[in-house]
Amino acid sequence: MARFTLPRDIYHGEGALEALKTFEGSKAMICVGGGSMKRFGFLDKVEAYLKEAGMEVELFEGIEPDPSVDTVMKGAEAMLKFQPDWIIAIGGGSPIDAAKAMWIKYEYPDITFEEMCKVFGIPKLRRKAHFCAISSTSGTATEVTAFSIITDYNKGIKYPIADFEITPDVAIVDPELAKTMPPKLVAHTGMDAMTHAVEAYVSTANCDYTDPLAIHAIEMIMKDLVPSYNGDMDARGRMHNAQCLAGMAFTNALLGIVHSMAHKTGAAFADYGAHIIHGAANAMYLPKVIAFNAKDETAKKRYGVIVDYMGICDKAASDDDKVKALIEFLRGMNDQLNIPHCIRNYGVDSYPTESGFVPEDVFLERLPEIAANAILDACTGSNPRIPTQEEMEKLLKCCYYDTEVDF
Repeated sequence: MARFTLPRDIYHGEGALEALKTFEGSKAMICVGGGSMKRFGFLDKVEAYLKEAGMEVELFEGIEPDPSVDTVMKGAEAMLKFQPDWIIAIGGGSPIDAAKAMWIKYEYPDITFEEMCKVFGIPKLRRKAHFCAISSTSGTATEVTAFSIITDYNKGIKYPIADFEITPDVAIVDPELAKTMPPKLVAHTGMDAMTHAVEAYVSTANCDYTDPLAIHAIEMIMKDLVPSYNGDMDARGRMHNAQCLAGMAFTNALLGIVHSMAHKTGAAFADYGAHIIHGAANAMYLPKVIAFNAKDETAKKRYGVIVDYMGICDKAASDDDKVKALIEFLRGMNDQLNIPHCIRNYGVDSYPTESGFVPEDVFLERLPEIAANAILDACTGSNPRIPTQEEMEKLLKCCYYDTEVDF
């Protein structure tokens, strides 16, 4: 038996934010990140719509990118004081992910962060509050997923929380919010969405319910991401839908080791001045992981199907040639989006550079631990090939040096 879970309601299209007027409840806490939602007027709109619905509203502001365990605990404490029956998270993946984790701690104050990270081990929620997610970026799709990524800065590790219980009750996908994204964010979140769709399609948990969502998302992203990056606002709106479709696919089909590696390298070199931004990490690692996974015949055939739908290679070509075409296409997208091909050339500002911010000796020193953590990541179990420690280290080296994956 398998399960397919999505939010009860998904409001989409221009003006979807107004759905908040129809919510029923007495208290709502809005969780939000930096100043962009306030600066562009969306936070005021959300607050006004909730008050129009008859609710008392309180804000929890300042959720940082790559939200920390400390932020989650502070937010849960604020919820325990205010006692909301609606939690409204607005912004990119970070505030929504943080609010999901806060929700767990609010409903179960005694639960530890370690207990929250047990895959599909969270107790029943919605005893105190329902959850609405409003996405402002076109990539994470956390507004429709059963996942949350929280960073333990003491360990330099990003932990995925995975449970259908944290799938939002309501998702609002309004393209007006996405139009405020700067180009770099468009690039990174867009390649995150592409990775979601590709990994979901070849995941060992794929099924008839997830495949159409993944394939259509891939078709949309290949057509609309680069124009969206270059300022085409119609394409930007379509990308907002595409990333949500990719999210619907992966929350049910799960992911693979591109995400395992991105989770475990993201904050691993923070002491050298930067994070490897999640979407950029996915963009760099995806071509390497495709080459690795394609040694599995089932995965190779499914990559071939992706290529057939994309129309980037002769349908009569061999699956090996189709895999090569897919890898080259994705690398070409990275070039158009100004994303590096490897960690060695990843600058502190995330742009390609001759000498990146992660020193070679530091990378090699930390490699065994990063590889071990990546293998233990929740996303590894549904990857078509489960790498050994040696294989994961070799794969990460390929992602550092941009060398060929031949194992």
